[in-house]
Amino acid sequence: NDLFTSTQVPDEFDRNVPRICGVCGDKATGFHFNAMTCEGCKGFFRRSMKRKASFTCPFNGSCTITKDNRRHCQACRLKRCLDIGMMKEFILTDEEVQRKKELIQRRKDEEAQREAQKPRLSEEQRSIIDTLVDAHHKTYDDSYSDFSRFRPPVREGPVTRSASRAASLHSLSDASSDSFSHSPESGDRKMNLSSLLMMYQEQGLSSSPDSKEDEGTSLSMLPHLADLVSYSIQKVIGFAKTIPGFRELTAEDQIALLKSSAIEVIMLRSNQSFSLEDMSWSCGGPEFKYCVNDVTKAGHSLELLEPLVKFQVGLKKLNLHEEEHVLLMAICLLSPDRPGVQDHERVEALQDRISEVLQAYICAHHPGGRLLYAKMIQKLADLRSLNEEHSKQYRSLSFQPEHSMQLTPLVLEVFGGQVT
Repeated sequence: NDLFTSTQVPDEFDRNVPRICGVCGDKATGFHFNAMTCEGCKGFFRRSMKRKASFTCPFNGSCTITKDNRRHCQACRLKRCLDIGMMKEFILTDEEVQRKKELIQRRKDEEAQREAQKPRLSEEQRSIIDTLVDAHHKTYDDSYSDFSRFRPPVREGPVTRSASRAASLHSLSDASSDSFSHSPESGDRKMNLSSLLMMYQEQGLSSSPDSKEDEGTSLSMLPHLADLVSYSIQKVIGFAKTIPGFRELTAEDQIALLKSSAIEVIMLRSNQSFSLEDMSWSCGGPEFKYCVNDVTKAGHSLELLEPLVKFQVGLKKLNLHEEEHVLLMAICLLSPDRPGVQDHERVEALQDRISEVLQAYICAHHPGGRLLYAKMIQKLADLRSLNEEHSKQYRSLSFQPEHSMQLTPLVLEVFGGQVT
């Protein structure tokens, strides 16, 4: 008896072992009244105990019970039930059976209710997301095949102070990339970024743009990056046009929104190519991999690039779903408080609608994303100050004719003359 039950019990947990009724050898359905049995023997034992039946064997009390003959001798079948450990104490009374049924039903009802209350996106919200994701796919080519059509990147040229500081930023992140590529979440990277930032503070950086020594230098990366930014602006315009309601705004409001948000949306969408491993943007081949140093060769200083890299790292670590990424771009574009916007209410209503879609999406599809919406909105605030610093640096660049002549008409139009 002991041997029998001890060999049966592990089978309960090994899904692949066929389970056999200890009474008749039929296929068992689980443990019933403390032993592994089929449904037939389970019912037989329960009925016999409830009726307090007493059976006598017409033979000599030692019949072998099988699936086919189990009905022939109830006495030996019952004896076999008791032999393998079935116990009447395990049988529920009618009231207990009823209570158990009610409990099971209640659990089913609660589960169904929970399922019904689960946050779900409405048809309209789902279609807004589909539209934006589709628009993003059409306006963001992740093969970066067009980059070879831009004026080529040139990385040599006189080393400006900004560039040499950026080079040390880059080489430092390079040197340490080994240590943190294996464990992306290790504390190393945080230390890296902040220690780099510390390092600049210690070098006593002035907050003014690079001084006289840079004047008259050729900014070797400016032609290539000007084309890249110009191309990106076109793509942002293509994306904006598909945002539900955007094309119904007046032309003036569309232009005002695009002019002031373009650089922010470009910074947002560039996060897709940004790599935490080496703090650079990889857009295809090695010649289209951009580090901070490259951008200093287009006339930008670390007053913009340090916070920009920090922003990219923070955004990357949010691990946004593509849906959240495109909704954030749309929310950024539809900010009613941009300079030059006339119909604030209308723009705000469009932005609110997209914000609601984002919150509903996070609720329904991003487990553990309780604080994600707030963190995403904080990123929009960071973009405002990056935008401001970019405008400042762009202005001082555009005052130098030898540099502004390298820009494209679209860049001059979008970043030039502020809308008032």
